Amino acid sequence: MKEYRLLNQDEINVLESNGCWAEDWSRVQVALDFKPYNFHRMILYGDICLGSFNKQIEVSSGFFKHSGINDATLRNVSIGNDCLIEKVGNFINNYTIGDDCYISNISTMETLEGASYGAGSTISVLNEMGDGNVTLFRELNSQLASFMVKHHCDKALINQLKQLIDDEVRISTPERGIIGNRVKIINTKDITNTVIKGDCEISGAARLNECTILSNEDASVFIGTGVICENSIICDGCSINNSVKMQDCFVGEACQITNGFTAEASLFFANSFMANGEACAAFCGPFSASHHKSSLLIGGEFSFYNAGSNTNFSNHAYKMGPMHYGTLERGTKTASGSYVLMPATIGAFSVCFGKLMHHPDTRCLPFSYLIAYGDTMYLVPGRNITTVGLYRDIKKWPKRDKRSKQSKKSIINFDWLSPFTVGEIMQGIEILKALRNASGENVTSYNFHEYVINASSLKKGLKYYDIALRIYMGAVLKRAQKEGYIGKPISNIGQGTWVDMSGLLLPQSEEQRLIDDIKGGNIDNIQQVLDRFDEINKNYSNYRWAWSYQMILDYYHLEELNETACERIREDYVRARRAWIAEIRKDAEKEFQMGDVEQNVFDDFLSKLDHEIDYEN
Repeated sequence: MKEYRLLNQDEINVLESNGCWAEDWSRVQVALDFKPYNFHRMILYGDICLGSFNKQIEVSSGFFKHSGINDATLRNVSIGNDCLIEKVGNFINNYTIGDDCYISNISTMETLEGASYGAGSTISVLNEMGDGNVTLFRELNSQLASFMVKHHCDKALINQLKQLIDDEVRISTPERGIIGNRVKIINTKDITNTVIKGDCEISGAARLNECTILSNEDASVFIGTGVICENSIICDGCSINNSVKMQDCFVGEACQITNGFTAEASLFFANSFMANGEACAAFCGPFSASHHKSSLLIGGEFSFYNAGSNTNFSNHAYKMGPMHYGTLERGTKTASGSYVLMPATIGAFSVCFGKLMHHPDTRCLPFSYLIAYGDTMYLVPGRNITTVGLYRDIKKWPKRDKRSKQSKKSIINFDWLSPFTVGEIMQGIEILKALRNASGENVTSYNFHEYVINASSLKKGLKYYDIALRIYMGAVLKRAQKEGYIGKPISNIGQGTWVDMSGLLLPQSEEQRLIDDIKGGNIDNIQQVLDRFDEINKNYSNYRWAWSYQMILDYYHLEELNETACERIREDYVRARRAWIAEIRKDAEKEFQMGDVEQNVFDDFLSKLDHEIDYEN
């Protein structure tokens, strides 16, 4: 804790000779080694604490000024060591400022009574006119937000959860606004009731009101020109720039929001990118993206998603190039005049048809295409399993996680084949087989609710789904052998249905156990809820094996896994993987023949496919 002392008369004389004035010099405390020479036209009201001011501050690249305070009015302010504060047009009121900060050319910065700093308010996502279902606070992650949205009708659960969050907010809310160490705030108008953690830069913002900015040395935050941000929380590593307007929002780690994007009552988690468009009551899970002015994300839940402009198809046509996102665009019009809905299932974040189409059973046909010709909707099961786009997405998403190791609140499982997605595949297989058995094999098409599945598409869909199953079983078995367990699982946890909680893959039984513990009063604080998510994620391999073990036995009609069975599964895995790569190669060759891909890009992609054999063992 820093030690302070009162000013002596000689120091007061120096300050006053430099145009400084205090309402009461006896209420001004300074560091033990304080020197009064770098303070000019400083007006002080109330209780003031000043550190030592001995260093130079870099205000621009290669441009240094001596630390100090010039042309500023302060009231009830504590300032750390070696800060430079100058050109404060109005005043700084009720703030604690850390060390090595640069604050210049601002209008007002103050904390008013009853400040919440953006924490504790409840917003409504997915239903913009409904009751609030997500409470904002600084430790919020995509799992907890998804949990609150999913179970918002369980009033006993939500009331208990809300109480835990309210307790956390009450304990963590500071008495007045805080500016952390090494913060730079320049050319900014109004900052009210806002906490700004260390290593944040705010340049040219218009207004920050009731906000918390969680910046740190490893993941600094930038707030840029024209930004208006109210009642919101912004996490580590984010960039908010170019006239963004945001109200009642939570912005997770390493997100970028820019170029006039507007958002209200929305959530953005890990690595999302938003520009030009608008979001209202949107749940944007990890890796959500929107680039176009005509894009409106409203009342929907998205993850690993690229929102198109409703006329843009280039991201999907150019699948081998760097522009492809491999995600889902609704109502994209192709050159042939057809409309295509192209979902990609990436890890936990399968954008399944059930979230977008009329009948929920279509959700059980994952990795599929939906193509409309006139009034007829054609469903192509499993087609996306063997596309260049899916292959690229599997490789690229882990590399695009820009979060620092210390700033990973939201859990992201990147497995594209998992008990969650494979469970969907298995249901898809049952549906396709049932259609074939009901109508026979000598038909040209099958009707699935209001959708048409061509006979050739059904046959290929079963083939692609089976390839995926064999790849999954072989990969899981290989991991189990490397991690030292191969026999019967030691626990039943993991058997049954799995769910995706916005990045966390978990057995539904574990989700229910958490619900029961919260409602039963067995959880004392919100951190224990967050820790439970971490615990579930750490046990993912064990839970996956419990699910996969029985699946493997059922698929191969085995009583137990012995050496002979394991070798057979491995051989099937290698054959399935090579068949998968061969289908992707065909897709790449087809794309190249369309003339949309340059020769060097095509050759580089084929070279990567050739090296896939290296991952078989």
